[in-house]
Amino acid sequence: MSYLRFERSVMTNLEESLSRELLRTNRSGAYACSTIVDCNTRKYHGLLVVPVPEMDKDNHVLLSSLDVTVVQHGAEFNLGLHKYAGNNYSPNGHKYIREFNCDSVPTTIYRVGGVILKKEVVFQHYEDRVLVRYTLLDAHSVTTLRFKPFMAFRSVRQFTHENSTANRDFQVVDNGIKTQMYNGYPYLYMQFSKENEFIFHPDWYRGIEYIKEQERGYDSHEDLYVPGYFEMDIKKGESIVFSASTSEIKTNGLASLFQKEVDNRAPRDNFFHCLVNAAHQFHNKKNGSEYYLLSGYPWFKSRARDTFVSLPGLTLCIDEQEYFEKVMHTAEKGYREFMAGKPVTIDLCEIDQPDVPLWAIWAMQQYAKTVGEEKCVKKYGKFLTDIMHFILNGKHPYLRLDDNNMLYVDGKGKVMTWMNSTVNGRPVTPRSGYIVEVNSLWYNALLFSARMAAVNNDTEVQEKFEKRADACKQSFLNTFLNDYGYLFDYVDGNMMDWSVRPNMIFAAALDYSPLSQKQRKSVLDFCTRELLTPKGLRTLSPKSGGYNPICAGPQMQRDLAYHQGTAWPWLGGFYMEACLKIYRRTRLSFIERQMVGYEDEMQTNCLATLPEMFDGNPPFKARGAISFAMNVGETLRTLNLLEKYTYII
Repeated sequence: MSYLRFERSVMTNLEESLSRELLRTNRSGAYACSTIVDCNTRKYHGLLVVPVPEMDKDNHVLLSSLDVTVVQHGAEFNLGLHKYAGNNYSPNGHKYIREFNCDSVPTTIYRVGGVILKKEVVFQHYEDRVLVRYTLLDAHSVTTLRFKPFMAFRSVRQFTHENSTANRDFQVVDNGIKTQMYNGYPYLYMQFSKENEFIFHPDWYRGIEYIKEQERGYDSHEDLYVPGYFEMDIKKGESIVFSASTSEIKTNGLASLFQKEVDNRAPRDNFFHCLVNAAHQFHNKKNGSEYYLLSGYPWFKSRARDTFVSLPGLTLCIDEQEYFEKVMHTAEKGYREFMAGKPVTIDLCEIDQPDVPLWAIWAMQQYAKTVGEEKCVKKYGKFLTDIMHFILNGKHPYLRLDDNNMLYVDGKGKVMTWMNSTVNGRPVTPRSGYIVEVNSLWYNALLFSARMAAVNNDTEVQEKFEKRADACKQSFLNTFLNDYGYLFDYVDGNMMDWSVRPNMIFAAALDYSPLSQKQRKSVLDFCTRELLTPKGLRTLSPKSGGYNPICAGPQMQRDLAYHQGTAWPWLGGFYMEACLKIYRRTRLSFIERQMVGYEDEMQTNCLATLPEMFDGNPPFKARGAISFAMNVGETLRTLNLLEKYTYII
């Protein structure tokens, strides 16, 4: 039985189908995204959404959708679906859907009377080109297909509306046309594998509505421009391939290109394979030789912290060491520029955040555990040493190494950790001073650096790092450990944050922990009792003041709730690592049950991936970005740890 297959009862029920989204990417920043019934519900949705670096750093929706009409005996059956104001849906093409399957490539089966039409979609890797193949599986008489493109030519952050400045001109190209609505944009090439007739019939479709934007408190209406329609006959058993791209292609090769892309797709036939496919969607190659990981879809760019946290899971845990090295090579270039005080020339956001170098060291540590310590020293030993000296010599603008060998961060007026939501320019969670995960990572970095020095036979450096780590450990315990058995979230002078937050889990999960086994167990037990959900760890305990578990509504309302009780799977990854380190094989079945909570998400929300976060209370509804790299990466790393502990004798 198919893993990602939905019957007619789900597809024709809009309450069920509109909540399920589908994402295809080209590994270079472009994507196609919509619901499984092809009704766009976000301003970020579109059939061809591409970066236009000549204009700005945003993605831009060129082709919003493509409506297909089946014409037989003069009767027209439009398979498209759009939402208009007043809860009106038209033309209700979802009622013709008989089946949807996404195990290989997204495949929709339509039935109109005696006509059975199959639609398949792929995004060509490393090209701004989406391909759609239509196959007439059955028909008892002459059948014509009519294709009507809905164009936007706008940033994903904006809307387009009917206007007189939009360029209606088009030029004929091989089996299609090219057009450009506004100057500065690339041409949109719409071509078919078969000769067709284009009928120029320009019109605006007004008042299209996006329900997800309404939920988020944004404007939600726009008008889309339709230049006309393509028309061609199709015979039983025949396939027609449509290409939408920013460059022209020879159409006699479209059929073979489509099949080649299909053959290169890995199956999504189980939980693990879904996550592997999701991992590949975060790949982002730029300028020919720069490799990144996007932090999420549809609105995130590449962020430094997210890159280092997600990198081991998205690469090493699925036997893709080469991509780890490529991303790390790009990131190292940027971080060396930052350490030298030079302009950063790579597209890695938030590289100046104080915990970024510590997460970079953690990522190298996972590399060493995967490929061996000697290879890690050879490849990243100099980078590791330079980062440590950068911190020890007080060069980082937002990190201060105090005499107690702990790192101090001034975060009173500016967000300095992953809990980075702001309202009116001020941090919602102003974490400042000695921050628990920063110093957990710092202690881990000191001892990992000492270990790498030992591998490199540098006894003097090893002893220096070990001595600092001993002093840091005592200061850590004196600062963060309270009488109740959990850790303060941050301490700044006489200010101690007593909130029960998940950031203390890192002290229990990291390979080098300043806590004793008993103290680690106490921290883990607190997280289990007050923070654990089926979707990860809450960002705040329900028993703590300010608990707000639902991140919904207008922007300010969401910002206030962002880290005040919502649940994040990537935190759950470190929680489960701590479980395995403390309880070992006795917790395997418990963690496997936790994984079920994530596997449930493969068939809901955005198919075959994990969203950014969930409500902290039942029914744990998904919120935020539809696909989030740190969550996918940490879930893959957890599965990898599960496998290792399962076979430990």
